[in-house]
Amino acid sequence: MAHPTYYAPQGGHPGQEQLLTDRAMFTTAYAVIPKGTMRDIVTSFLPFWDKTRVWVLARPLSGFAETFSHYIMEVQPGGGSIRPETDPGAQGVLFVVEGAVTLTIAGTDHVMEPGGYAYLPAGCDWHLRNHAGPAARFHWIRKAYEAVEGIDRPEPFVTREQDVAPREMPGTEGRWSTTRFTDPEDLRHDMHVNIVNFLPGGVIPFAETHVMEHGLYVLEGKAVYRLNQDWVEVEAGDYMWLRAFCPQACYAGGPGRFRYLLYKDVNRHMALPRR
Repeated sequence: MAHPTYYAPQGGHPGQEQLLTDRAMFTTAYAVIPKGTMRDIVTSFLPFWDKTRVWVLARPLSGFAETFSHYIMEVQPGGGSIRPETDPGAQGVLFVVEGAVTLTIAGTDHVMEPGGYAYLPAGCDWHLRNHAGPAARFHWIRKAYEAVEGIDRPEPFVTREQDVAPREMPGTEGRWSTTRFTDPEDLRHDMHVNIVNFLPGGVIPFAETHVMEHGLYVLEGKAVYRLNQDWVEVEAGDYMWLRAFCPQACYAGGPGRFRYLLYKDVNRHMALPRR
């Protein structure tokens, strides 16, 4: 594959001479959070993280994301955390888009640079530090793990996008492919965080309508994306949330590749209400 590139927010503020023209949308079926909204004023801070700020793209909320949270972390030189996750039931995925961090899992160090990917199971002993500088930016996706009796819990692992071959979707001649970091048939995992790749002209040629909740962060390129009844223009740095069963499709018109980081919940029975 071509050398990967990843968009990362830088913060800052627009000038006072600018008018409000943006593409932000929040509906009952989907949301679009454009890159232009990721400014200094919308950052947050987390307990036990030093020299770090975070853009919260999705959080469990009535009428919004139900199964996960999605952060973009910005860690300054010397920053990080020795107690990053305060929820013992939360699993996580880290994906580095800028700079470098040292991820320590059970005493073993892993240097992660752009394209670096880590899966951290619930209860995992990990911490993270930016030893190298300059500022490092990475995605952190969190989900409460749904254990199943008789199925082992997954183990932590660290890899890179550059080391994982994309899988072509059947009949697409490589125009649409997915970089899968876990085996889709591995039922230990109840979430997948993958990278979806389109070459110019690639399409999702039908309205996908299914049970999986989605979070999509555009890493590279631009496209028009079908969200429920609307065609929406999106580009690198934009974020999309789709509720379960929201119809979706895509046309990647080019001129370059269109790629996004995708979250979805998988491999578990549907919880039923109790009366």
